[in-house]
Amino acid sequence: MSACRGTEKTAILSRTSMQKMSKILEIDITLNGSNPKIWRRVLVPAELNFYELHYVFQFAMGWTNSHLHQFIVGRRERCIGFPFEDDFGPLKTEDGSKVGIRQVLNVPGDQVLYEYDFGDGWQHLAEVKNVLEAEPGKTYPILTDGAMACPPENCGGMGGYFNLVEVMSKKDMNRYKEMLTWIGKHFDATAFDMEAINKTCFKDFKKKMKAWHKFAFG
Repeated sequence: MSACRGTEKTAILSRTSMQKMSKILEIDITLNGSNPKIWRRVLVPAELNFYELHYVFQFAMGWTNSHLHQFIVGRRERCIGFPFEDDFGPLKTEDGSKVGIRQVLNVPGDQVLYEYDFGDGWQHLAEVKNVLEAEPGKTYPILTDGAMACPPENCGGMGGYFNLVEVMSKKDMNRYKEMLTWIGKHFDATAFDMEAINKTCFKDFKKKMKAWHKFAFG
């Protein structure tokens, strides 16, 4: 887990029960520049804040929450994430735990850019596809669709990822062994197990989120 997260301020976790939400946003998350498209579809309560939405995206995509993130609204009209003491830029970062997603995501077509790991620069376009009613007895958030594996952390952005996929597919012995040593196991770019993600991360979302929050901030 990257030490950079130690600069993040403790976020206020929402106390609203996920089971009592009336409006559910169907959101598609697409990793920009990916080909074939790496994407996920999630159903999230409209009452979430951006700190909680960050965890939804992390779990759904398969990232490890090892780097900083931010949500960019429009043409950088707003930046939502974790404010920094040395944030001297023209656009101040708003605390995502204090900004409800309904301020930005309300109706089909509404979009926000989610950037994770400012070094590798993974950018995701998140777009509202539908606004639904919550189904009685159904747990939210939940992952409902998607394709392709999440890139490994710290692989050098999209360019590094494409190189990794090429090496893994051709299995040139020298480069393949070198990449295997770095990753630790064979990487299957087509792997996507929605059932496993839901069971591991979304079956008890708030408990999982709090555990990751505690690990990050102590």
